[in-house]
This record gives sequence, C-alpha cells and structure tokens, in this order.
Amino acid sequence: MSQNMDKRDRARLLRTRLHEAMETQHMTQSGLARAISVDRSTISQLLSGSGARLPNAHVVASCASALGVSADWLLGLTERPELAAELIAASIEVTKAPRALVDEQIFEWHQEAAGYKIRHVPAGLPDMLKLPDLLRWEYGPHLGRSTEQAIGASEDRMRWMRAAKSDYEIALPLDELASFAAGTGYYEGVQASLRLTQLDHIAQLQTDLYPTLRLHLFDARRLFSAPITVFGPLLSVLYLGQNYLAFRDTERVQMVTRHFDTLVREATITPPDIASHIQMLKSKYL
Repeated sequence: MSQNMDKRDRARLLRTRLHEAMETQHMTQSGLARAISVDRSTISQLLSGSGARLPNAHVVASCASALGVSADWLLGLTERPELAAELIAASIEVTKAPRALVDEQIFEWHQEAAGYKIRHVPAGLPDMLKLPDLLRWEYGPHLGRSTEQAIGASEDRMRWMRAAKSDYEIALPLDELASFAAGTGYYEGVQASLRLTQLDHIAQLQTDLYPTLRLHLFDARRLFSAPITVFGPLLSVLYLGQNYLAFRDTERVQMVTRHFDTLVREATITPPDIASHIQMLKSKYL
C-alpha cells in the first residue's frame, strides 16, 4: 500500500477498514464509542463521512487498540492488520535444541528448504562431516544405549539431505579445526588416530562433493560468528545452546545471509585449499 496516497483515498480506506475491524470484533458503534470514551456521533461520522477529513492521531490509535489492529493498517500504511507484537511473534520461533544427534526440528527445516542453498556456521565441527567414532565420543555420554540408533538415524538423514540436491556452504573458524587436530580444548581426549582419520575424511568429502559442499575457514580474531544456519530464503536459525531462535521474516533472513556472505568473502582458507590446509595440520599436530 502506497504511503503517498491521496488524502481523500486514505480517508475512504480508513472508513472501510474501521468498518471491517468492527465487524470482525462484533463491535457496534456504541460499543466502540464507549471503549475509546467518545460520543457515538464521533464514530458515526468516522464511518459515514465522504470527505477527505481524517480523525486525529489519538482517535485512530484508540480505535486501533480497542479493535486489536494496528493504527498503520487503519491508515493504509501496511497491509497487515496485526499488532506489531503479533507480527514479531509470528516471525520468530523458539524451539528446543536437544543435545542429541536426532533432532527432528532441524531435519524438518532441511526438508522444508530442499533445493535451496544451506548456509551453516556450526558450534564445532559440522556433525554432517563427522565419522561415527567421533560421534560416539562426543554424544555417547549423553545418549547412552541409544547412541548407535541415533547415529544410524543421523546417517539416514544425511543421505536424504544429499539426495535433496541442496548445496551446503559451511563457514568454520580456523582455530576450530586446529584445536581438533591438536586434540586441545573441547577435543581433548580424542585419540590421535581418530583425529587423523577424521581430518582425512573431511578433506576427502570436500574433494568428492565440491561444489555441492563448500567449506570455508575464517579467522575468528578478525570476524566473529555465533552458530547459525540459513535455510535458503525461508528462515535463519540462531543456535543458543538449549534452544533455537528461528526468524522467518525476509529482513532478518537477509541480514543473517549477508553476515554469512561476509564470512565467506573474508575466509582465509577456501574450498580448493582445504585439503592442503588439512595436510599442514596433520604435519604440525599428528
């Protein structure tokens, strides 16, 4: 809806939308007048006038509040009648983020975005690139007896994701891969033989799946990123640890996409150089 609307047209639209909102709320002219503390004749004039005169801002705001719509909608400044708080609630979704390999919510989002590019900044090494032995080391204490079942389910989902023809672009801090190679920090306790095999596996996947899979390494001293995933143009997801914060409105999805694109543009190691970089890490730490 154009914000440069002729004043007469805006007044006509206000009358139409005010009448529509009153019908939706089953509110009479007398009821609305009582709700906003004006005479019934004031509401009657708003609904039956034919000129270009618009009510003052206080009356418009009061009517909008009483009818549960936005003043901007009544005035033709937006096509959405919902209040700002309702629009925000509709565009933001908070879901649980279980400490497990089988995450139905993530899988549903991947299904929804089939065919679109998936952009991902993981919290650590990407699960989709991990060998089963590393998954057992990482998730075994949390999943117990169900570890093997969870790994099998995760592998099934990975096969589905690959078959969906979605491109996967992953940005990872340089120090994350170095810490894994050295077996320090989070990865302390991972046997050297497993680290070596896992590094070879990542290098081979990048070679075999390129350009469908593109792994970029950025310098976290220059750029920071929280764990995020962007599912094409549909939604962007921020990983908080125990919850996911998902945004579906175009503006925020584009904002997170631009952030990811900056990580890729400023990456120190690009996909063609991943194998040689991994070889350097192996020589240095293993």
